[in-house]
Amino acid sequence: MARRALTTTAAALTTTAALLLTACSGNGDKSSDDIKGADTGASSPSASTSASAPAGGSGPDLSLPKNVDLVFDFDTPSDRKHAAALTDAQNYMKAIYHGIVAQDPNDPAYKFYSGGQAAQYAKSQIQASVKEGLTITGTEKYYDEEVTTLSGGKRTLVTFCSNQAKIYSKEIKTGKTLYTKEGPDNYLRFRLLMLPPSGSSQVWKAQVAEVITKAKECRA
Repeated sequence: MARRALTTTAAALTTTAALLLTACSGNGDKSSDDIKGADTGASSPSASTSASAPAGGSGPDLSLPKNVDLVFDFDTPSDRKHAAALTDAQNYMKAIYHGIVAQDPNDPAYKFYSGGQAAQYAKSQIQASVKEGLTITGTEKYYDEEVTTLSGGKRTLVTFCSNQAKIYSKEIKTGKTLYTKEGPDNYLRFRLLMLPPSGSSQVWKAQVAEVITKAKECRA
């Protein structure tokens, strides 16, 4: 069976507790601990969209080949900061795939949209693809987003579901697509701790990336 396009790794969960993210259990269920001091912003509906340009203007190349389509079926938050954090969370996800397609563990795209453990997670995913000689093809859908303010606005938690049933690994050497059957493994829940812009940067950066596998709440 082919490796899923994005997977969770042990390193991806090492710092979550210290940064107010709940850990995930082996079966994909979250712990029952609540995130303290969090306020959820309201959203207004919008059409399905792919990841847009950086919230702060120009940024690194995030283009993907025509055979790779990341669809973000998100509502646009009415809160301006929430909207910016959500946009750059999308850009972080797209940056990981850009690095996989480029086969470059040091791709500048993910470094632009992340730091700390989230950058380590992105690099680990790209490194795994390079080691296995795999790229990606197909369509991945993201949905059921939530944006929550933490620490009085110093941090923002962005969570969303992913359906990987139609995105596949592809052998670079042979061009063979490694198809997999749809099942519980296709549904992930991402939790990204986003830090607001600092200094001259206008970009929200993912600092911690948590991946909940076999996410039951994403299969409804």
